[in-house]
Amino acid sequence: MRKDYQLQSFSEESVDPDPIQQFTKWWDQAVDASINEVNAMVLATVTGEGMPAARVVLLKAFDESGFVFFSNYNSNKGVQLQINAGACLVFFWKELERQVRITGTVSRTSTEESDTYFNSRPEGSRIGAWASPQSQVIKDRQWLEENEKQFRLKFDQEKLSRPAHWGGYRVKHHVIEFWQGRPNRLHDRIQYSLLNNQWIIERLAP
Repeated sequence: MRKDYQLQSFSEESVDPDPIQQFTKWWDQAVDASINEVNAMVLATVTGEGMPAARVVLLKAFDESGFVFFSNYNSNKGVQLQINAGACLVFFWKELERQVRITGTVSRTSTEESDTYFNSRPEGSRIGAWASPQSQVIKDRQWLEENEKQFRLKFDQEKLSRPAHWGGYRVKHHVIEFWQGRPNRLHDRIQYSLLNNQWIIERLAP
């Protein structure tokens, strides 16, 4: 199964000097293209045994300080990030024949930021954050549904606040690569690397 990429090109002359501004341009174009789940990204982490682990999460915010997603701190990804804060994010927008790869270090967002996002979520999602012991082995689906039912009853009687085990992570970018598909597999790859607080822009061979 092969596809010859021909939609666009990407050159050193066209890039923005700042990688977040360049990401914003591509992000806005992806949003305008009505890509389904445009904010879906692969998050790659490393286990305590040095094995790679990856899964899809959702980007919820980005700016000069980094790229933000939310999760259960006790999940597999949360445990892995506690051991090794290095991570990589990958976006693939096939409709635009584009990929963005972001490498950096991860830290938790502030309590206030986590509370604000948690309180913006639908009620069912907020209850789910309490009901699901993410990544742990459970007996069956019925156990999960019963647990969710018990938390619904609990929060009928009290305020539905953010659990301490749930919150945000911010990936502070050190390297960002922009990939534009081109004919004959001679793709355009432009990489930003942070060196002495300056962004170095280089072309990579496809």
